[in-house]
Amino acid sequence: MLPEIDTGRLKLRLARPGMEASMASFLSGNFTGHLDRWFPPVSEAYFTEGYWRERLAAWADEYRADRGARFVMQLRTRDGGDPPLEAPLIGSCSYTNFVRGAFHACHLGYQVAREYEGRGFMSEALRGCNAFVFGSLRMHRIMANFRPENDRSRALLQRLGFTEEGFAKDYLFIDGAWRDHVLTALVNPAYDDTWLMAR
Repeated sequence: MLPEIDTGRLKLRLARPGMEASMASFLSGNFTGHLDRWFPPVSEAYFTEGYWRERLAAWADEYRADRGARFVMQLRTRDGGDPPLEAPLIGSCSYTNFVRGAFHACHLGYQVAREYEGRGFMSEALRGCNAFVFGSLRMHRIMANFRPENDRSRALLQRLGFTEEGFAKDYLFIDGAWRDHVLTALVNPAYDDTWLMAR
């Protein structure tokens, strides 16, 4: 069964088949002039339901294989109930590049719709998802990197307790050039070393 997390205002669901139209709509409406400043280059197919029909199935398999966990953010209904699976998305938070063994770590990436920026939704979503990744997925470290000029990401990660650990020159090709990134991490304060033997 694919996980779902409830917070005060959000339903956080592992991305899965059935969300193709919602994913295509979210990205088509938010990429240009908003997400594209922080995102690697994408093809035109990235904004189509056909592309997401394949990707969402692959992401569900990725979770089952313990390689990643990609969550989407949906608003709960006015009475606090669950939105339908195909409800509009307002953002996502993805945990990828799972490494087990002596590391037990992953990378975090996130994005929120332009109209919901600055309203605390991403902080709410990441608190819920980080708790799941630390508890249910038994990760020891979550790593998140951001461009130095991205003040919103810096402030968000600081609020969540991430610690700046380094600086990577020409780290990713984004918005037409190789971009520097600040490297941060959050360590699981309740990590049980016996978990190292469980995977």
